[in-house]
Amino acid sequence: MVSIEKVDTENKKQVKKFVQFYYDLYKPCPQWVPPLFGDAYLPLNRKKHPFFEYGAADFFLALRDGQVVGRICAGENILFNEYHKTKNAQFYFFDAIDDLEVAQALFEAAFDWARQRGLDTMIGPKGLSPFDGYGILEKGYEHRQMMTMMNYNYDYYPKLVEALGFEKEVDFVSCYLPADAFKIPERVERIAQRVLERGNLWVKNFTSKQELVKHWAQRIGRAYNKAFIDNWEYYPFTQGDVDYAVQNVFMIADPRLIKLIMHGDDIVGFLFAFPDASAALQRAKGHLFPFGIFDLLIDMKRTKTIS
Repeated sequence: MVSIEKVDTENKKQVKKFVQFYYDLYKPCPQWVPPLFGDAYLPLNRKKHPFFEYGAADFFLALRDGQVVGRICAGENILFNEYHKTKNAQFYFFDAIDDLEVAQALFEAAFDWARQRGLDTMIGPKGLSPFDGYGILEKGYEHRQMMTMMNYNYDYYPKLVEALGFEKEVDFVSCYLPADAFKIPERVERIAQRVLERGNLWVKNFTSKQELVKHWAQRIGRAYNKAFIDNWEYYPFTQGDVDYAVQNVFMIADPRLIKLIMHGDDIVGFLFAFPDASAALQRAKGHLFPFGIFDLLIDMKRTKTIS
């Protein structure tokens, strides 16, 4: 028999059970890239994670014979619902053994949570941050997870959620593209060069992470709010979201791989690319210190893959 336990996020023992189950479940999987423990614990910190400034969420564990066999988070992004005039709930952190009874018990807890808040639709997996991975992987299980902003899961996950009535909304596609196979069409290059020569647009390059974080991160956040206004997953970035991005995304970025398209002094476009540090993260096994940080920094410089 499966029982459901709501996690008290002030209870360190319960929070650890929620986080540790994920690491235990995926430990045998050679393609999985473990997030750093600090990142894994942050979403359960209601005082520090920016989501809780405008949203609500609770966390649940599934237990059988006293052992954790699954977990899930049910949440409401109130800013999203207000902006899109919807009544959506979202689920995230769904992880479980290959057992329909376990999945059903977890989602019933999430559905009950949503109904109690007057919400009528459940979507997901969708994280508590715009930088969390979306969706469930359904192809490409043989490839290593490129970065923790892209989800990886066992191949039985789609079967479980579809058995509970979920239907696919959209496909996100990622692929491996060798550098020698990537070539911008000559016509596009000519047009881009012509635009640059006219002086209407120019490219802002970075060599210093300090310059990027100190002088440009806030402006990029504001540009995001303007650029994605018609995107189906958009909701306005808060200052807390921007600060979160600075601390958790920009700090690991290679400034040489971030480009801004400028029109005068205004940002009108941007491109982010990140060095593939997945191998170093696997070796770190969730621990940044004492040696993981050095391995990570070295791997970011020597990798031949970006995402």
